[in-house]
Amino acid sequence: MKRNHRLLDLLRKGRSPLENHLIDGFVDGRVSRREFLRHGSVLGLSVPLLSATTGALGFQLATSSPARAASGGTLRVGQIVPAGSIEPAKIADGGGITVLSQVAENLVLSAPDLTAQPLLALSWAPNDDGSVWTFKLRPGVKFHDGRVMNAGDVVATFDRLTDPEVGSNALSAFTGVLSKGGTRKVDDLTVEFHLDAPNGSFPFTVSTDNYNAVILPADYAGDFEAKMNGTGPFKMVSYAAKQGASFERNPDYWGGAPLLDRVEFSFYDDYQPQILALLGNEIDVVQYIPVLQAAAVMSNPEIAVINTPSSAHEQVHMRNDMAPFTDKRVRQAIALCLDRNQLVQGLMRGMAEVGNDSPFMPAYPSTDKTVAQRDIDIATARQLMEAAGMPDGFEVELTTEKYQEIPEYAQVIQNAVREIGGRITLNIMDQGAYYGDAVPGKSAWLDSTLGITDYGHRGVPNVFLQAPLLSTGTWNGAHFNNKEYDGLVSGYVAALDLEAQRSAAGKIQRLLLDETPIIFGYFYNFLTATRTGVSGVVPTAMSHLFLQQASL
Repeated sequence: MKRNHRLLDLLRKGRSPLENHLIDGFVDGRVSRREFLRHGSVLGLSVPLLSATTGALGFQLATSSPARAASGGTLRVGQIVPAGSIEPAKIADGGGITVLSQVAENLVLSAPDLTAQPLLALSWAPNDDGSVWTFKLRPGVKFHDGRVMNAGDVVATFDRLTDPEVGSNALSAFTGVLSKGGTRKVDDLTVEFHLDAPNGSFPFTVSTDNYNAVILPADYAGDFEAKMNGTGPFKMVSYAAKQGASFERNPDYWGGAPLLDRVEFSFYDDYQPQILALLGNEIDVVQYIPVLQAAAVMSNPEIAVINTPSSAHEQVHMRNDMAPFTDKRVRQAIALCLDRNQLVQGLMRGMAEVGNDSPFMPAYPSTDKTVAQRDIDIATARQLMEAAGMPDGFEVELTTEKYQEIPEYAQVIQNAVREIGGRITLNIMDQGAYYGDAVPGKSAWLDSTLGITDYGHRGVPNVFLQAPLLSTGTWNGAHFNNKEYDGLVSGYVAALDLEAQRSAAGKIQRLLLDETPIIFGYFYNFLTATRTGVSGVVPTAMSHLFLQQASL
Protein backbone atom coordinates (compact mmCIF):
# COMPACT_ATOMS: atom_id res chain seq x y z
CA MET A 1 0.00 0.00 0.00
CA LYS A 2 1.38 3.38 -0.95
CA ARG A 3 1.93 5.65 2.05
CA ASN A 4 -0.57 8.52 2.30
CA HIS A 5 1.33 11.10 4.35
CA ARG A 6 -1.71 13.28 5.07
CA LEU A 7 -3.70 10.31 6.38
CA LEU A 8 -0.69 9.08 8.33
CA ASP A 9 -0.16 12.43 10.02
CA LEU A 10 -3.84 12.59 10.96
CA LEU A 11 -3.85 9.10 12.44
CA ARG A 12 -0.57 9.54 14.32
CA LYS A 13 -1.51 12.81 16.02
CA GLY A 14 -1.41 12.50 19.80
CA ARG A 15 -0.86 8.74 19.81
CA SER A 16 1.71 6.60 21.59
CA PRO A 17 4.79 5.18 19.85
CA LEU A 18 3.22 1.72 20.03
CA GLU A 19 -0.02 2.88 18.38
CA ASN A 20 1.98 4.75 15.73
CA HIS A 21 4.04 1.62 15.02
CA LEU A 22 0.80 -0.25 14.27
CA ILE A 23 -0.57 2.60 12.14
CA ASP A 24 2.70 2.79 10.16
CA GLY A 25 2.48 -0.93 9.48
CA PHE A 26 -1.08 -0.64 8.21
CA VAL A 27 -0.38 2.34 5.96
CA ASP A 28 2.78 0.68 4.60
CA GLY A 29 0.92 -2.57 3.90
CA ARG A 30 2.93 -4.69 6.37
CA VAL A 31 -0.19 -5.10 8.55
CA SER A 32 -3.40 -6.32 6.95
CA ARG A 33 -6.80 -4.73 7.49
CA ARG A 34 -7.89 -7.66 9.67
CA GLU A 35 -4.71 -7.52 11.72
CA PHE A 36 -5.01 -3.74 12.15
CA LEU A 37 -8.63 -4.06 13.35
CA ARG A 38 -7.81 -6.90 15.67
CA HIS A 39 -4.59 -5.52 17.18
CA GLY A 40 -5.78 -1.93 17.20
CA SER A 41 -8.82 -2.89 19.24
CA VAL A 42 -6.62 -4.61 21.82
CA LEU A 43 -4.52 -1.46 22.20
CA GLY A 44 -7.64 0.61 22.70
CA LEU A 45 -7.73 2.47 19.39
CA SER A 46 -11.27 3.77 19.17
CA VAL A 47 -13.94 2.10 17.06
CA PRO A 48 -14.51 5.35 15.12
CA LEU A 49 -10.79 5.57 14.25
CA LEU A 50 -10.63 1.92 13.19
CA SER A 51 -13.82 2.22 11.17
CA ALA A 52 -12.77 5.47 9.47
CA THR A 53 -9.43 3.96 8.55
CA THR A 54 -10.49 0.51 7.35
CA GLY A 55 -14.27 0.45 6.92
CA ALA A 56 -16.90 -0.69 9.38
CA LEU A 57 -16.14 -3.48 11.83
CA GLY A 58 -17.60 -6.85 10.95
CA PHE A 59 -19.32 -7.23 14.32
CA GLN A 60 -20.38 -4.91 17.09
CA LEU A 61 -22.78 -5.42 19.96
CA ALA A 62 -25.21 -2.51 20.17
CA THR A 63 -24.25 0.07 22.79
CA SER A 64 -27.24 2.35 22.33
CA SER A 65 -30.99 1.93 22.37
CA PRO A 66 -32.21 -0.48 19.68
CA ALA A 67 -35.14 0.33 17.41
CA ARG A 68 -38.51 -0.45 18.97
CA ALA A 69 -40.29 -1.72 15.85
CA ALA A 70 -40.63 -5.33 17.02
CA SER A 71 -40.74 -4.93 20.79
CA GLY A 72 -42.51 -7.18 23.27
CA GLY A 73 -43.10 -10.87 23.64
CA THR A 74 -41.41 -13.80 25.36
CA LEU A 75 -38.49 -15.68 23.84
CA ARG A 76 -38.21 -19.37 24.74
CA VAL A 77 -34.65 -20.68 24.94
CA GLY A 78 -33.41 -24.25 25.31
CA GLN A 79 -29.97 -24.95 26.73
CA ILE A 80 -27.98 -27.67 28.42
CA VAL A 81 -28.50 -27.80 32.18
CA PRO A 82 -25.86 -25.85 34.16
CA ALA A 83 -23.39 -28.22 35.77
CA GLY A 84 -23.47 -26.42 39.12
CA SER A 85 -24.76 -23.34 40.91
CA ILE A 86 -24.67 -19.97 39.15
CA GLU A 87 -21.77 -18.54 41.12
CA PRO A 88 -19.74 -16.16 38.90
CA ALA A 89 -16.34 -16.96 40.39
CA LYS A 90 -16.78 -20.73 40.09
CA ILE A 91 -18.70 -21.24 36.83
CA ALA A 92 -16.79 -23.39 34.34
CA ASP A 93 -19.49 -24.82 32.05
CA GLY A 94 -21.41 -23.63 29.01
CA GLY A 95 -24.82 -23.93 30.62
CA GLY A 96 -23.84 -21.70 33.51
CA ILE A 97 -22.21 -19.14 31.22
CA THR A 98 -25.40 -18.83 29.15
CA VAL A 99 -27.47 -18.02 32.22
CA LEU A 100 -24.87 -15.63 33.63
CA SER A 101 -24.70 -13.68 30.36
CA GLN A 102 -28.32 -12.55 30.77
CA VAL A 103 -27.67 -10.67 34.00
CA ALA A 104 -23.96 -9.81 34.30
CA GLU A 105 -21.28 -8.32 32.07
CA ASN A 106 -17.55 -7.97 31.52
CA LEU A 107 -15.48 -4.87 30.88
CA VAL A 108 -14.72 -5.93 27.31
CA LEU A 109 -16.44 -7.94 24.58
CA SER A 110 -14.34 -10.55 22.76
CA ALA A 111 -16.12 -10.37 19.41
CA PRO A 112 -16.36 -13.17 16.83
CA ASP A 113 -14.04 -11.24 14.50
CA LEU A 114 -11.28 -11.49 17.16
CA THR A 115 -11.47 -7.80 18.06
CA ALA A 116 -11.83 -6.41 21.59
CA GLN A 117 -14.82 -4.08 21.88
CA PRO A 118 -16.26 -1.90 24.66
CA LEU A 119 -18.81 -3.22 27.14
CA LEU A 120 -18.61 -1.83 30.68
CA ALA A 121 -15.29 -0.22 29.78
CA LEU A 122 -15.33 2.48 27.12
CA SER A 123 -11.59 2.46 26.37
CA TRP A 124 -8.23 1.12 27.55
CA ALA A 125 -4.55 1.77 26.90
CA PRO A 126 -1.22 0.27 28.03
CA ASN A 127 1.87 2.03 29.31
CA ASP A 128 5.05 1.75 27.24
CA ASP A 129 5.84 -1.87 28.14
CA GLY A 130 2.32 -3.21 28.72
CA SER A 131 2.80 -3.72 32.46
CA VAL A 132 0.06 -1.24 33.41
CA TRP A 133 -3.28 -0.89 31.60
CA THR A 134 -5.66 2.00 32.24
CA PHE A 135 -9.39 1.44 31.68
CA LYS A 136 -12.04 4.14 31.41
CA LEU A 137 -15.45 2.93 32.62
CA ARG A 138 -18.81 3.58 31.04
CA PRO A 139 -20.70 6.22 33.11
CA GLY A 140 -24.22 5.71 34.39
CA VAL A 141 -24.23 1.90 34.44
CA LYS A 142 -26.63 0.58 37.08
CA PHE A 143 -26.78 -2.72 38.89
CA HIS A 144 -30.20 -4.32 39.07
CA ASP A 145 -30.66 -3.03 42.63
CA GLY A 146 -30.33 0.56 41.34
CA ARG A 147 -26.82 1.34 42.50
CA VAL A 148 -24.44 2.93 39.98
CA MET A 149 -21.35 0.91 39.06
CA ASN A 150 -18.01 2.60 39.75
CA ALA A 151 -14.31 1.85 39.96
CA GLY A 152 -14.67 0.49 43.50
CA ASP A 153 -16.89 -2.31 42.19
CA VAL A 154 -14.32 -3.17 39.51
CA VAL A 155 -11.45 -3.23 42.01
CA ALA A 156 -13.41 -5.44 44.42
CA THR A 157 -14.41 -7.81 41.63
CA PHE A 158 -10.84 -8.42 40.48
CA ASP A 159 -9.43 -8.62 43.99
CA ARG A 160 -12.02 -11.33 44.64
CA LEU A 161 -11.19 -13.24 41.47
CA THR A 162 -7.42 -13.09 42.01
CA ASP A 163 -7.54 -14.10 45.69
CA PRO A 164 -6.25 -17.69 45.98
CA GLU A 165 -8.43 -18.16 49.07
CA VAL A 166 -11.56 -17.69 46.95
CA GLY A 167 -10.51 -20.44 44.56
CA SER A 168 -11.96 -18.72 41.50
CA ASN A 169 -11.95 -20.55 38.20
CA ALA A 170 -10.56 -17.28 36.78
CA LEU A 171 -7.19 -18.03 38.40
CA SER A 172 -6.48 -20.12 35.30
CA ALA A 173 -6.32 -16.84 33.37
CA PHE A 174 -4.95 -14.54 36.07
CA THR A 175 -2.11 -16.64 37.52
CA GLY A 176 1.12 -14.89 36.58
CA VAL A 177 -0.87 -12.07 34.98
CA LEU A 178 -2.70 -10.19 37.73
CA SER A 179 -2.51 -10.61 41.51
CA LYS A 180 -4.75 -9.45 44.31
CA GLY A 181 -4.04 -5.78 44.97
CA GLY A 182 -2.96 -5.15 41.37
CA THR A 183 -6.28 -3.51 40.45
CA ARG A 184 -6.34 0.11 41.62
CA LYS A 185 -8.90 2.92 41.57
CA VAL A 186 -7.76 6.19 40.00
CA ASP A 187 -11.13 7.92 40.17
CA ASP A 188 -14.77 6.80 40.03
CA LEU A 189 -14.55 5.98 36.32
CA THR A 190 -10.87 5.03 35.92
CA VAL A 191 -9.11 1.83 36.94
CA GLU A 192 -5.47 0.79 36.55
CA PHE A 193 -4.37 -2.84 36.31
CA HIS A 194 -0.79 -3.25 37.53
CA LEU A 195 0.23 -6.61 36.09
CA ASP A 196 2.64 -9.24 37.33
CA ALA A 197 4.44 -9.04 33.97
CA PRO A 198 3.97 -7.13 30.70
CA ASN A 199 1.03 -8.40 28.69
CA GLY A 200 0.24 -7.26 25.16
CA SER A 201 -3.26 -8.78 25.06
CA PHE A 202 -4.48 -7.98 28.56
CA PRO A 203 -7.92 -6.58 27.52
CA PHE A 204 -8.91 -10.11 26.49
CA THR A 205 -8.10 -11.31 30.01
CA VAL A 206 -10.92 -9.13 31.39
CA SER A 207 -13.21 -9.73 28.41
CA THR A 208 -16.03 -12.20 27.84
CA ASP A 209 -13.26 -14.75 27.15
CA ASN A 210 -12.81 -14.78 30.93
CA TYR A 211 -16.44 -15.58 31.69
CA ASN A 212 -15.89 -15.44 35.45
CA ALA A 213 -14.79 -11.80 35.29
CA VAL A 214 -18.22 -10.19 35.33
CA ILE A 215 -18.47 -7.02 37.41
CA LEU A 216 -20.38 -7.39 40.67
CA PRO A 217 -21.09 -4.88 43.46
CA ALA A 218 -18.17 -4.25 45.79
CA ASP A 219 -20.08 -5.68 48.74
CA TYR A 220 -21.05 -8.93 46.99
CA ALA A 221 -20.92 -11.72 49.58
CA GLY A 222 -22.09 -14.80 47.68
CA ASP A 223 -25.35 -16.61 46.90
CA PHE A 224 -25.65 -15.07 43.45
CA GLU A 225 -28.59 -17.30 42.53
CA ALA A 226 -30.80 -15.58 45.12
CA LYS A 227 -30.93 -12.24 43.26
CA MET A 228 -28.45 -12.34 40.34
CA ASN A 229 -27.62 -8.67 40.86
CA GLY A 230 -25.58 -7.60 37.82
CA THR A 231 -25.57 -4.92 35.14
CA GLY A 232 -27.04 -7.03 32.33
CA PRO A 233 -30.02 -6.44 30.03
CA PHE A 234 -32.34 -8.82 31.88
CA LYS A 235 -33.35 -9.20 35.52
CA MET A 236 -33.99 -12.55 37.13
CA VAL A 237 -37.62 -13.37 37.94
CA SER A 238 -37.06 -16.97 39.04
CA TYR A 239 -34.42 -19.67 38.91
CA ALA A 240 -34.94 -23.40 39.47
CA ALA A 241 -31.79 -25.51 39.44
CA LYS A 242 -31.90 -28.33 36.86
CA GLN A 243 -35.20 -26.99 35.48
CA GLY A 244 -35.08 -23.48 34.07
CA ALA A 245 -35.08 -19.73 34.62
CA SER A 246 -37.18 -16.66 33.84
CA PHE A 247 -35.90 -13.16 33.14
CA GLU A 248 -37.63 -9.85 32.47
CA ARG A 249 -36.49 -6.75 30.58
CA ASN A 250 -34.19 -4.41 32.50
CA PRO A 251 -35.68 -0.95 31.78
CA ASP A 252 -32.58 0.80 33.13
CA TYR A 253 -30.08 -1.10 31.00
CA TRP A 254 -27.22 1.17 29.89
CA GLY A 255 -27.54 0.01 26.27
CA GLY A 256 -31.28 0.72 26.15
CA ALA A 257 -34.08 -1.51 27.36
CA PRO A 258 -34.19 -4.84 25.45
CA LEU A 259 -36.93 -5.41 22.88
CA LEU A 260 -38.26 -8.54 24.58
CA ASP A 261 -40.52 -8.44 27.62
CA ARG A 262 -39.24 -11.76 28.96
CA VAL A 263 -36.94 -14.65 28.27
CA GLU A 264 -37.81 -18.15 29.47
CA PHE A 265 -35.02 -20.75 29.70
CA SER A 266 -35.63 -24.50 29.80
CA PHE A 267 -32.76 -26.75 30.88
CA TYR A 268 -32.15 -30.11 29.19
CA ASP A 269 -29.86 -33.00 30.10
CA ASP A 270 -29.05 -33.69 26.45
CA TYR A 271 -29.14 -32.03 23.04
CA GLN A 272 -31.62 -34.21 21.14
CA PRO A 273 -34.62 -33.23 23.31
CA GLN A 274 -33.80 -29.56 22.64
CA ILE A 275 -33.78 -30.17 18.89
CA LEU A 276 -37.13 -31.96 19.08
CA ALA A 277 -38.57 -29.10 21.13
CA LEU A 278 -37.32 -26.59 18.54
CA LEU A 279 -38.80 -28.58 15.67
CA GLY A 280 -42.08 -28.90 17.61
CA ASN A 281 -42.27 -25.12 18.19
CA GLU A 282 -41.99 -25.57 21.96
CA ILE A 283 -38.91 -23.32 22.10
CA ASP A 284 -37.57 -20.58 19.81
CA VAL A 285 -33.81 -20.91 20.28
CA VAL A 286 -31.35 -23.71 21.01
CA GLN A 287 -28.26 -22.10 22.47
CA TYR A 288 -25.87 -24.74 21.12
CA ILE A 289 -26.18 -27.77 18.86
CA PRO A 290 -23.24 -30.17 18.40
CA VAL A 291 -22.26 -30.68 14.79
CA LEU A 292 -23.09 -34.38 14.86
CA GLN A 293 -26.69 -33.63 15.87
CA ALA A 294 -27.25 -30.64 13.60
CA ALA A 295 -28.41 -32.54 10.50
CA ALA A 296 -32.06 -32.43 11.59
CA VAL A 297 -32.11 -28.63 11.54
CA MET A 298 -29.54 -27.63 8.91
CA SER A 299 -31.92 -28.23 5.98
CA ASN A 300 -35.20 -27.33 7.71
CA PRO A 301 -36.72 -24.16 6.18
CA GLU A 302 -38.31 -23.24 9.50
CA ILE A 303 -34.94 -23.17 11.28
CA ALA A 304 -32.02 -20.77 10.89
CA VAL A 305 -28.55 -21.83 12.04
CA ILE A 306 -26.00 -19.26 13.23
CA ASN A 307 -22.57 -20.71 12.40
CA THR A 308 -19.81 -18.99 14.40
CA PRO A 309 -16.15 -19.91 13.63
CA SER A 310 -14.10 -20.17 16.78
CA SER A 311 -10.92 -21.31 18.49
CA ALA A 312 -12.88 -23.88 20.54
CA HIS A 313 -11.29 -27.32 20.38
CA GLU A 314 -10.82 -30.69 22.02
CA GLN A 315 -7.39 -31.12 23.60
CA VAL A 316 -5.94 -34.65 23.60
CA HIS A 317 -3.45 -34.59 26.45
CA MET A 318 -0.81 -37.27 27.06
CA ARG A 319 0.84 -37.48 30.48
CA ASN A 320 4.47 -36.66 29.76
CA ASP A 321 5.48 -38.13 33.13
CA MET A 322 3.76 -41.51 32.68
CA ALA A 323 4.36 -44.48 30.38
CA PRO A 324 4.00 -44.84 27.47
CA PHE A 325 4.16 -41.06 26.93
CA THR A 326 7.45 -40.25 28.65
CA ASP A 327 9.07 -40.65 25.22
CA LYS A 328 8.08 -37.83 22.89
CA ARG A 329 8.44 -40.17 19.91
CA VAL A 330 5.39 -42.09 21.11
CA ARG A 331 3.43 -38.85 21.39
CA GLN A 332 4.54 -37.82 17.90
CA ALA A 333 3.56 -41.22 16.53
CA ILE A 334 0.02 -40.95 17.85
CA ALA A 335 -0.33 -37.48 16.37
CA LEU A 336 0.84 -38.81 12.99
CA CYS A 337 -1.94 -41.43 13.01
CA LEU A 338 -4.67 -38.80 12.69
CA ASP A 339 -6.03 -37.68 9.34
CA ARG A 340 -6.89 -34.08 10.21
CA ASN A 341 -8.70 -33.33 6.96
CA GLN A 342 -10.90 -36.35 7.58
CA LEU A 343 -11.55 -35.13 11.13
CA VAL A 344 -12.80 -31.82 9.73
CA GLN A 345 -14.77 -33.19 6.78
CA GLY A 346 -16.00 -36.42 8.35
CA LEU A 347 -16.31 -36.08 12.12
CA MET A 348 -17.09 -32.34 12.04
CA ARG A 349 -19.03 -32.23 8.74
CA GLY A 350 -16.76 -29.48 7.41
CA MET A 351 -17.62 -27.08 10.24
CA ALA A 352 -14.12 -26.84 11.71
CA GLU A 353 -10.55 -25.89 10.83
CA VAL A 354 -7.55 -28.20 10.81
CA GLY A 355 -5.30 -27.95 13.88
CA ASN A 356 -1.52 -28.27 13.96
CA ASP A 357 -0.87 -29.43 17.53
CA SER A 358 -0.55 -25.98 19.04
CA PRO A 359 -3.14 -23.43 20.24
CA PHE A 360 -2.40 -21.22 17.24
CA MET A 361 -5.39 -21.69 14.97
CA PRO A 362 -5.00 -20.34 11.40
CA ALA A 363 -7.30 -17.34 12.06
CA TYR A 364 -5.17 -15.84 14.85
CA PRO A 365 -3.20 -12.88 13.38
CA SER A 366 -0.13 -13.88 15.39
CA THR A 367 -0.01 -17.44 14.01
CA ASP A 368 3.14 -18.14 12.00
CA LYS A 369 1.69 -19.62 8.82
CA THR A 370 5.12 -20.70 7.54
CA VAL A 371 5.15 -23.59 10.04
CA ALA A 372 4.56 -26.85 8.18
CA GLN A 373 1.21 -28.59 8.74
CA ARG A 374 1.40 -32.01 10.40
CA ASP A 375 -0.49 -34.65 8.45
CA ILE A 376 -1.15 -38.39 8.65
CA ASP A 377 2.02 -40.45 8.12
CA ILE A 378 1.69 -44.04 9.33
CA ALA A 379 5.11 -45.14 8.01
CA THR A 380 6.92 -42.47 10.03
CA ALA A 381 4.73 -43.21 13.06
CA ARG A 382 5.79 -46.89 12.97
CA GLN A 383 9.45 -45.88 12.67
CA LEU A 384 9.08 -43.64 15.73
CA MET A 385 7.51 -46.46 17.74
CA GLU A 386 10.35 -48.80 16.83
CA ALA A 387 12.94 -46.15 17.71
CA ALA A 388 11.20 -45.69 21.07
CA GLY A 389 11.56 -49.42 21.76
CA MET A 390 7.84 -50.14 21.34
CA PRO A 391 7.52 -51.94 17.99
CA ASP A 392 4.58 -53.92 19.35
CA GLY A 393 2.71 -50.83 20.49
CA PHE A 394 1.25 -49.97 23.89
CA GLU A 395 -1.81 -50.29 26.11
CA VAL A 396 -3.46 -47.30 27.77
CA GLU A 397 -6.85 -46.06 28.95
CA LEU A 398 -8.33 -42.92 27.40
CA THR A 399 -10.50 -41.06 29.92
CA THR A 400 -12.80 -38.30 28.77
CA GLU A 401 -16.15 -36.55 29.10
CA LYS A 402 -19.53 -37.28 27.57
CA TYR A 403 -19.85 -33.97 25.76
CA GLN A 404 -20.52 -32.94 22.15
CA GLU A 405 -18.59 -35.10 19.66
CA ILE A 406 -15.87 -36.12 22.15
CA PRO A 407 -16.97 -39.78 22.55
CA GLU A 408 -16.87 -40.19 18.75
CA TYR A 409 -13.50 -38.46 18.60
CA ALA A 410 -12.21 -40.89 21.22
CA GLN A 411 -13.30 -43.79 19.00
CA VAL A 412 -11.54 -42.23 16.00
CA ILE A 413 -8.30 -42.06 18.01
CA GLN A 414 -8.82 -45.60 19.33
CA ASN A 415 -9.13 -46.93 15.78
CA ALA A 416 -6.33 -44.78 14.34
CA VAL A 417 -3.60 -45.92 16.75
CA ARG A 418 -4.22 -49.58 15.96
CA GLU A 419 -2.05 -48.89 12.91
CA ILE A 420 0.95 -48.63 15.27
CA GLY A 421 -0.11 -51.33 17.72
CA GLY A 422 -1.89 -48.97 20.10
CA ARG A 423 -4.51 -50.65 22.26
CA ILE A 424 -6.75 -48.04 23.86
CA THR A 425 -9.68 -48.72 26.17
CA LEU A 426 -12.24 -45.95 26.58
CA ASN A 427 -13.58 -44.54 29.82
CA ILE A 428 -16.34 -42.04 28.96
CA MET A 429 -17.51 -40.19 32.07
CA ASP A 430 -20.19 -37.63 32.92
CA GLN A 431 -18.79 -34.10 32.89
CA GLY A 432 -19.04 -33.60 36.64
CA ALA A 433 -17.15 -36.80 37.38
CA TYR A 434 -14.53 -36.10 34.72
CA TYR A 435 -13.65 -32.64 36.02
CA GLY A 436 -14.02 -33.55 39.69
CA ASP A 437 -12.57 -30.83 41.91
CA ALA A 438 -10.42 -29.61 38.97
CA VAL A 439 -7.22 -29.96 41.00
CA PRO A 440 -4.49 -32.61 40.65
CA GLY A 441 -5.25 -35.70 42.71
CA LYS A 442 -8.99 -35.06 42.62
CA SER A 443 -9.75 -34.85 38.93
CA ALA A 444 -9.87 -37.52 36.21
CA TRP A 445 -9.21 -34.65 33.79
CA LEU A 446 -5.87 -33.70 35.38
CA ASP A 447 -4.87 -37.17 36.58
CA SER A 448 -5.61 -39.40 33.56
CA THR A 449 -2.76 -40.81 31.48
CA LEU A 450 -4.58 -39.98 28.25
CA GLY A 451 -7.60 -37.69 28.05
CA ILE A 452 -9.72 -35.43 25.86
CA THR A 453 -11.00 -32.12 27.22
CA ASP A 454 -13.19 -29.47 25.63
CA TYR A 455 -11.81 -25.91 25.61
CA GLY A 456 -14.09 -23.00 24.76
CA HIS A 457 -13.25 -20.16 22.40
CA ARG A 458 -10.77 -17.40 23.28
CA GLY A 459 -10.05 -14.30 21.20
CA VAL A 460 -6.31 -14.71 21.83
CA PRO A 461 -4.41 -17.96 22.52
CA ASN A 462 -2.92 -16.83 25.83
CA VAL A 463 -5.05 -18.99 28.13
CA PHE A 464 -4.48 -22.03 25.89
CA LEU A 465 -0.73 -21.37 25.96
CA GLN A 466 -0.59 -20.93 29.71
CA ALA A 467 -3.13 -22.90 31.76
CA PRO A 468 -2.72 -26.35 30.09
CA LEU A 469 0.92 -26.09 28.97
CA LEU A 470 3.06 -23.99 31.32
CA SER A 471 4.95 -26.02 33.92
CA THR A 472 2.94 -24.06 36.52
CA GLY A 473 -0.31 -24.20 34.53
CA THR A 474 -3.46 -24.77 36.57
CA TRP A 475 -4.94 -27.03 33.85
CA ASN A 476 -1.77 -28.92 32.93
CA GLY A 477 -3.31 -32.34 32.33
CA ALA A 478 -0.31 -33.31 30.18
CA HIS A 479 2.06 -32.58 33.10
CA PHE A 480 4.24 -30.84 30.52
CA ASN A 481 7.33 -29.25 32.06
CA ASN A 482 9.58 -27.45 29.60
CA LYS A 483 11.53 -24.37 30.68
CA GLU A 484 12.27 -23.30 27.11
CA TYR A 485 8.55 -23.33 26.39
CA ASP A 486 7.79 -21.32 29.54
CA GLY A 487 10.27 -18.66 28.45
CA LEU A 488 8.91 -18.46 24.92
CA VAL A 489 5.36 -18.02 26.20
CA SER A 490 6.49 -15.28 28.57
CA GLY A 491 7.99 -13.46 25.60
CA TYR A 492 4.91 -13.95 23.46
CA VAL A 493 2.54 -12.67 26.14
CA ALA A 494 4.71 -9.61 26.81
CA ALA A 495 4.96 -8.63 23.12
CA LEU A 496 2.95 -5.53 22.28
CA ASP A 497 3.40 -5.46 18.51
CA LEU A 498 2.16 -8.03 16.04
CA GLU A 499 5.54 -8.74 14.45
CA ALA A 500 7.09 -9.68 17.79
CA GLN A 501 4.10 -11.86 18.65
CA ARG A 502 4.33 -13.71 15.35
CA SER A 503 8.07 -14.29 15.76
CA ALA A 504 7.55 -15.80 19.22
CA ALA A 505 4.54 -17.79 17.99
CA GLY A 506 6.59 -19.53 15.30
CA LYS A 507 9.12 -20.74 17.87
CA ILE A 508 6.31 -21.98 20.13
CA GLN A 509 4.55 -23.76 17.27
CA ARG A 510 7.72 -25.61 16.25
CA LEU A 511 8.58 -26.57 19.83
CA LEU A 512 5.10 -28.00 20.42
CA LEU A 513 5.23 -29.97 17.18
CA ASP A 514 8.48 -31.50 18.39
CA GLU A 515 7.34 -32.21 21.97
CA THR A 516 3.65 -32.95 21.21
CA PRO A 517 2.34 -32.89 24.79
CA ILE A 518 -1.15 -32.21 23.44
CA ILE A 519 -2.84 -32.96 20.12
CA PHE A 520 -4.84 -30.06 18.68
CA GLY A 521 -6.63 -31.84 15.85
CA TYR A 522 -9.22 -29.23 14.89
CA PHE A 523 -10.95 -26.01 15.94
CA TYR A 524 -14.72 -26.29 15.68
CA ASN A 525 -17.51 -23.89 14.79
CA PHE A 526 -20.24 -22.98 17.28
CA LEU A 527 -23.80 -23.64 16.07
CA THR A 528 -26.89 -21.89 17.44
CA ALA A 529 -30.38 -22.56 16.03
CA THR A 530 -33.43 -20.29 15.97
CA ARG A 531 -36.89 -20.59 14.49
CA THR A 532 -37.54 -18.32 11.51
CA GLY A 533 -39.03 -15.04 12.65
CA VAL A 534 -36.58 -14.75 15.52
CA SER A 535 -33.90 -12.10 14.93
CA GLY A 536 -31.14 -10.32 16.81
CA VAL A 537 -29.83 -13.37 18.70
CA VAL A 538 -26.06 -12.97 19.19
CA PRO A 539 -24.22 -16.06 20.46
CA THR A 540 -20.53 -16.34 21.22
CA ALA A 541 -18.46 -19.48 20.94
CA MET A 542 -17.84 -19.18 24.69
CA SER A 543 -21.56 -19.97 25.31
CA HIS A 544 -22.78 -16.43 25.96
CA LEU A 545 -26.18 -15.66 24.49
CA PHE A 546 -26.75 -11.93 24.02
CA LEU A 547 -30.47 -11.21 23.64
CA GLN A 548 -30.77 -7.46 24.18
CA GLN A 549 -31.38 -7.00 20.44
CA ALA A 550 -33.50 -10.14 19.99
CA SER A 551 -37.07 -9.88 18.77
CA LEU A 552 -39.92 -12.12 17.61
